[in-house]
Amino acid sequence: MTAHAIGGEWLFGHTIGIGNWAWGDRYFWGDRARYSVADSRAAFETTLAAGITLIDTAEIYGPWRSERLLGQFIRDSERDSGSNKAIIATKFMPLPYRLGKDSLRRALKGSLHRLGVERVALYQMHLPAGPVAIETWMEAMVEAVQEGLTAAVGVSNYNVDQMRRAAEVLDRHALRLASNQVEYSLVQRNPEFDGVQAACAEMGVRLIAYSPLGKGLLTGKYTPENPPHGLRGRTLAGKLAAVQPLVGLLKEIGQAHGGKTPGQVALNWTIRKGALPIPGARNARQAAENAGAIGWQLAEDEIAALDEASARLR
Repeated sequence: MTAHAIGGEWLFGHTIGIGNWAWGDRYFWGDRARYSVADSRAAFETTLAAGITLIDTAEIYGPWRSERLLGQFIRDSERDSGSNKAIIATKFMPLPYRLGKDSLRRALKGSLHRLGVERVALYQMHLPAGPVAIETWMEAMVEAVQEGLTAAVGVSNYNVDQMRRAAEVLDRHALRLASNQVEYSLVQRNPEFDGVQAACAEMGVRLIAYSPLGKGLLTGKYTPENPPHGLRGRTLAGKLAAVQPLVGLLKEIGQAHGGKTPGQVALNWTIRKGALPIPGARNARQAAENAGAIGWQLAEDEIAALDEASARLR
């Protein structure tokens, strides 16, 4: 990477963000049935009030509904306060019918329209899938930066080789790969073992952790007798019994830190591992709980104990 490569350094100034995959989703999260638009708005407002400004979305969340809701909340916030504090990250999905660089520009323009902004802070490739080469998509990302449609370029679900291929293209244009967003939590530690975490540290790429609460497994809310609703519950059913000892340890450690919840301890663990977690929040209570994960630190022996308990799940 060239010494003058730029883009995305500001991400290292963020400790935690919010992910809004669940906003408007009716399939995996069942958001439309159980949570209202007012709940999502309250989550947005509570998150910003807590000083958490990085908000991650994607065109396929909903689909499109998540971006539309976020755009509406931003406009309302600007109307009420005269300013917009939200720093927006969204994603491009390389669907099979998207066959060239123009597809990325059109998709980004669509996201900007739904969000009601002129540019986003971070535009990410959602997956490394599809018939189009990583290098072609990165050239399209370079053009998006040059046009002022995004400030930085990220990827998601990329392995080490794919990250390096993306970074090499950006580097030729004096841009840095800003981030790799991957699933990372106490119940999904693959980035530690597949080289992604180490490569991010080496390359100066921010590792953004999605599903840092294990899709709810680490919150302490669910048991085999009380699973989540819908598709998420069916997906997690086989893991609920095995995760209970780890949840018990999260509760024990939380009590030693003044009554922190299992989810707050799990998020703090992710932060202490050097990642930037983006937990979801579907209402004000969940947003406030997420904010309680910062401003304190787990001790080294607590991290080691959590590592050991987590390793038993593998």
